[in-house]
Amino acid sequence: MPILFILFIVVPVIEMYLLIQVGGVIGAGWTIFLVVLTAAIGAVLVRSQGLGLIQKVQTQMAQGKMPAMEMAEGMFILVAGALLMTPGFFTDTLGFAFLIPPLRRMVIKYLARKGVVRTANVHVNAGGAGHSTGPSSPKTGDVLEGEFRKLDE
Repeated sequence: MPILFILFIVVPVIEMYLLIQVGGVIGAGWTIFLVVLTAAIGAVLVRSQGLGLIQKVQTQMAQGKMPAMEMAEGMFILVAGALLMTPGFFTDTLGFAFLIPPLRRMVIKYLARKGVVRTANVHVNAGGAGHSTGPSSPKTGDVLEGEFRKLDE
């Protein structure tokens, strides 16, 4: 509940306050121009970083590695794009921050340490099946497949 409150009440209030303050200093026209400009610059940056990330993912997959960090980075780039398309200076600041690769990786590692994001080291063999080399994986490296059903007692 607190996260939804922040997203739907606090963030728009911050955005309105900042837009009014900036508009009071530089004028409404320039404020609108800046909001549109940051959205356009953000779209270009998100596109270029997204395409570069796709190439990194393809390279790692071709080498038989699971690109876990790159996939997490892809989610952050997606969120950055959404933030940059949202009109306002606060969301633009967050969006541009997510487009700084070292900062983005630092946030992902922090979230992984806190348990918000789960990562696993996965090796993909020639057949495409993978096995986890994380602490909870079987030591044999075998892939276990199956179905389960919860039985109420």
